[in-house]
Amino acid sequence: MRNRPVRMARWSARHPWSAIVGWFVFVVLCLGAGMATGSNAATAEDFRVGEAGHAESMAAEGGLQRRPTEHVLIRARSGGSDTGSAAAAARELTDRMAALPAVAEVAAPVRSRDGHALRVTVVLKGAELEGRKNVVPLLAQTAKVAADHPDLVVEETGSPAISKGVNDQRADDLALSERLTLPVTLVILLIVFGSAVMAGVPLLLALSSIAASLGLAMLASQVLPDPGVGTNMILLIGLAVGVDYTLFYLEREREERARAEGRLSPEALVELAAATAGRAIVASGLAVIVSTATLYLATDVIFSSLATGTILVVAVAVASSLTVLPALLVKLGHRAERRAARKATRRARRGGGQVRTKPATATGRKPGNGRVFAALLRPARRHPAITLCVSVLLVLGMAAPVLGMKLIDPGKDTFSRDIPAMRVHDRLTAAFPELLVKHEVVVRSAPDRTPEVREALAELSRRALADPLFAPHAEPVVRTSAEGRINVLELAVPYPAPSGPAIESLDRLRGEYLPATVGALPGVEVAVSGDVARGRDYVEHESRKLPLVIGFLLLLTFVMTVWAFRSVVIALVGVLLNLLSAAASLGVLVLVFQGTWAEELLDFDSLGAIASRVPLFLFVILFGLSMDYQVFVVSRIKEARDQGMTARAAVLDGITRSARVVTSAALVMVTVFAAFVFLHLTEMKQMGFCLAVAVLLDAVVVRMMILPSILLLLGERAWWPRRPERQTGTAAVPVPPVATPSTRPVG
Repeated sequence: MRNRPVRMARWSARHPWSAIVGWFVFVVLCLGAGMATGSNAATAEDFRVGEAGHAESMAAEGGLQRRPTEHVLIRARSGGSDTGSAAAAARELTDRMAALPAVAEVAAPVRSRDGHALRVTVVLKGAELEGRKNVVPLLAQTAKVAADHPDLVVEETGSPAISKGVNDQRADDLALSERLTLPVTLVILLIVFGSAVMAGVPLLLALSSIAASLGLAMLASQVLPDPGVGTNMILLIGLAVGVDYTLFYLEREREERARAEGRLSPEALVELAAATAGRAIVASGLAVIVSTATLYLATDVIFSSLATGTILVVAVAVASSLTVLPALLVKLGHRAERRAARKATRRARRGGGQVRTKPATATGRKPGNGRVFAALLRPARRHPAITLCVSVLLVLGMAAPVLGMKLIDPGKDTFSRDIPAMRVHDRLTAAFPELLVKHEVVVRSAPDRTPEVREALAELSRRALADPLFAPHAEPVVRTSAEGRINVLELAVPYPAPSGPAIESLDRLRGEYLPATVGALPGVEVAVSGDVARGRDYVEHESRKLPLVIGFLLLLTFVMTVWAFRSVVIALVGVLLNLLSAAASLGVLVLVFQGTWAEELLDFDSLGAIASRVPLFLFVILFGLSMDYQVFVVSRIKEARDQGMTARAAVLDGITRSARVVTSAALVMVTVFAAFVFLHLTEMKQMGFCLAVAVLLDAVVVRMMILPSILLLLGERAWWPRRPERQTGTAAVPVPPVATPSTRPVG
């Protein structure tokens, strides 16, 4: 394993065109195979958890599962009542909708209690989540009816229309984030390398890695269905780690080139870089993959998709850094040598003699770290104990708001009002508040007990209608399967799904009304589903899985670090620092998004809580990304110790040498993640913001202040139980015997 990156780099260096062509063939094959196979979208069955999921399974058993449903709202443009025109528009709409092949049924028009609005409900064929694929013809018919009746407002909403609007908005948001991220990333890389060619290499490899991963994700969805979030994660993580891994490799190759001063060939320099940065990239990539894999323990289709997308793009990014990147560096190195030789020849001709050229370089100026990094490291170098205490207290203070974190499963009522269907939804539910939320009581019994069950459900309905938490004017609906085994009672609640009254109504239904009515019948199975129940059970499901995921995450991170550095102390330090970094970033997330003070600043509507998927996902991803910096920084420190430096000198030398490239990589990641703050979806805003804060905090405070302070205080004890081997010389790895004469004419 230790020599595999070197062997791969050596082969790529000696066969550059084969490596380059092979890589892009691999990318095309992955993308082509994925597009040919297509993506296997997750179905409603894949999202079922808890009691709500059990209720939905029973309803589906009797053919009573939810159907994709649209509502068309018809009202007078003047705001008053226009009964005749509205009825004519409803008849025309009904005829048009009934003729569509995707429509299963059209209900009779229903007038609002104030008489100012008319509602036509349209039920589509197919499964619940397939509605967004078939809703376009319905929207077109609604638009035609609206055009035929200019005196009326005829508009459509429903779960299919809202889902389509969310998908369209997400696609626009991702395009915006790319337009923001790519130019800024390119500028950062230009500053780092001072060369347009070398700045383009990380972007090229990152984008090609993303393309290959998208194709592989489509293939993986045949086994693990895609709920529609995997692409977002591949784009989010792919650009970040793809650029970072390439950046680490390029910086090390440039450092070796400057040290060699033209005495080594591009092939030799690539091998040297692979022996150090290449191994660190492998260790870092494996750490991210292993930590992300713990998301599978959540047994949730969304987390499984996020884990699959992250693992694929990280693995492909590591592969690109070990295969095509060395080949590109060799070709660019030879190109730089030829340019240097031509310049030397021209100067010799102009000067009438031979001159000595400067060593050829393909990567710009000589690497080094500026005064800013020296200033950041100065407190730890001079006063490690004080710096450690102050820094840890600062981070713990940032983490404190986590103690007050509230979790919520965002429903459709939390989607952006920039989506037209959401604005119509607000007007629809204002006119028909009974459409805000529905609880679905599902009962399974023997067919001969149907009369008894229906009587108990009627009693349940009477109790609910007497409760102000339930819609008093909405007639409860009972549906019975053909064979009589399954009964479903729908109870309306005039409050949005994430609200306190809606949650209280669910608790009262499950805790009081059910046990006293249908739940008291022996041999009868009953469960409650609906928008509120789905969200509540999902949060509880995640809360139960959280200790398991975090426990395995801590264990695997510890084992990976011990494997990488052969030090128990370094592994413990790494785990503790990752915990600090993750907790602090989540604390800042709670401080910003759980309140309302930053709504205008970041353009969001506070949920009063954090989206339930965000903490678990971020905790796992932040652990993986923190391992990136831990591996690269500690690798440089260990390398310095192997060269014979004292423990103190090795810490200062390793952090100083890695500071510039780690900070540059962090800026790239922060740019990528911060772009997601401009998205409309609050959940994605929260993820992008938290990741950006975490990476910045980890790269500056944790790796530049806390880590060096701890290692300076520990000294030799940091490497227990095995100290790094001290070697004489200046290289941590043997210099490959691939030296060639430089392109300097002898004067």
